[in-house]
Amino acid sequence: MKIAVLGSGFIARFYAESLHAQRRKDYIHMVYSRNRVNAAKFAEDYQLSFFTFDMWEAISHPETEVVLIALPNHLHLEAVLACAKAKKAVLCTKPLGRNAKEAKEMLDAVEDAGIFAGYLEDLCYTPKFLKSVKSIEDGNIGRVLWTKSRETHPGPHSDWFWDKEKSGGGAIIDLGCHCVEIGRNFIGKEIRPLEVMCWADTQVHPIEAEDHAIGLVKYNNGAIGQFEVSWTFRGGMDLRDEVMGTEGTIWLNSFLRTGFEMFTTGKGNSYVAEKAESNSGWLFPVGDEAHELGYPHMFTDMFDSMEKGIPPRETFYDGYIVNAILDAAFLSAKTKKWEAVIIEDWRGEQASAISEKFQDFDEYHFLIKKEILPSGVSKLILKHKITGEVTQREE
Repeated sequence: MKIAVLGSGFIARFYAESLHAQRRKDYIHMVYSRNRVNAAKFAEDYQLSFFTFDMWEAISHPETEVVLIALPNHLHLEAVLACAKAKKAVLCTKPLGRNAKEAKEMLDAVEDAGIFAGYLEDLCYTPKFLKSVKSIEDGNIGRVLWTKSRETHPGPHSDWFWDKEKSGGGAIIDLGCHCVEIGRNFIGKEIRPLEVMCWADTQVHPIEAEDHAIGLVKYNNGAIGQFEVSWTFRGGMDLRDEVMGTEGTIWLNSFLRTGFEMFTTGKGNSYVAEKAESNSGWLFPVGDEAHELGYPHMFTDMFDSMEKGIPPRETFYDGYIVNAILDAAFLSAKTKKWEAVIIEDWRGEQASAISEKFQDFDEYHFLIKKEILPSGVSKLILKHKITGEVTQREE
């Protein structure tokens, strides 16, 4: 398919590198940019047929089949509404909106127009993430109780990120959107998020928005999703996830310390990895950065789903739910209280998804714990279902 990309900055180039690599059949044919020099350079670098400084011209161009939005957050709504008007399929970078109100307007627009709409949440397409989700779906770690997602780095690369009005916030809107959606996938998207407790502060940078935040998202089945986000972390970009279930645990390290380490005096001047702070000393490059960050799998899912006429793994509805959770996080950071997640159009399960909260041992007892002692004896800790008495016995 022929794609018109809106934007010519950092993320647009990541998208172009992914789409034009390895003989892919879906490719960018034109670029729109507000910056004339950037537009011409982008078109030259990726050998595009057209470039323009008019957003509507790119969207409505007769050869444009799909519009790829890689614009600052405050321009997403305008671009999506234009795609809906032109009846063009649209893929939008994260976060969908600056808040849930904007995201809901975009969701309604694409659904009313009947067009394909995909939410470009790349970290939900990394190879490690996809394999982890499959393991969870197969029941390998039992019922998910707690997830933890961390994304931290020294701060974003463009000026608009640091402008609260244009971005919609700071580290929470920029990085929390990743972490929240990662947690939703692990816990189950059909499980309703109920409320959020969040701490946020501006610790380092002279900005109006937060540059550091930690939050908890409570779900209807009793699970907790935790996120840690920061623009104050020094040393590169740290992406890590953890999942704890009743039958097992998953740890993921997606960036920074992944087994590729290199020392250099800094004589060269090449790109190392996203958010790398230095090109000398011990460095942590990434073998195939786009692949490790999920971009090829993401675009494959989007275009396969488009051809099959089915929803992609990440939809505009997912983007809306993420924005609703982040709205509650922002409010909680102000009130210092648990704040409800306000969802106008919930499409998942209505009741609690907990079926059996405690593990039966027999007709009369719950199993608290089973362990093998240094002597080799297997010991059981049991609780009587009626009396509540806790006892132990050898198996």
